[in-house]
Amino acid sequence: MRTFTAISVALGVTLALGAHAKEPLPTVDSIEVFKARHELVLMRQGQPVKTYKVSLGINPVGAKEQQGDHRTPEGRYVIDFHNRASAFHLSLHISYPNAQDRKQAAARHVSPGGDIMIHGLPNGMESRALLFLGVDWTDGCIAVNDEEIEEIASAVPDGTPITIHP
Repeated sequence: MRTFTAISVALGVTLALGAHAKEPLPTVDSIEVFKARHELVLMRQGQPVKTYKVSLGINPVGAKEQQGDHRTPEGRYVIDFHNRASAFHLSLHISYPNAQDRKQAAARHVSPGGDIMIHGLPNGMESRALLFLGVDWTDGCIAVNDEEIEEIASAVPDGTPITIHP
């Protein structure tokens, strides 16, 4: 009888914990990134849904001007595709460079660069996640941990506008 009681209690605890599983986020209609605060905010109908702390490019101050400057762009873009075959767990591609970025780079006779994403940790580095926490380490992308990018990707459809503020 004691074994049955222990199993029943364990099952009850498991079921109770399962009842508090994370609710999926609603589909969002825009993303706001605030580089100075290292925050990414998912928005729905003008209201914040969830905020994440992010890592940025190694050289985070100022807008991206050219390929290789390790800066995160600033401006208005869209999430144009999800990439499950990413080198960074999962990524959402940002439509950088836009027409203005290309024009400014052309005036300086440089490439504006590209391949700017919101992504998780580098594949194979999940066990070292703490090394990336609070550090700007990307080449210009916006990074979160793997659990967060999964949650973000599930709430952000392709075509979602993203504004990246200084």
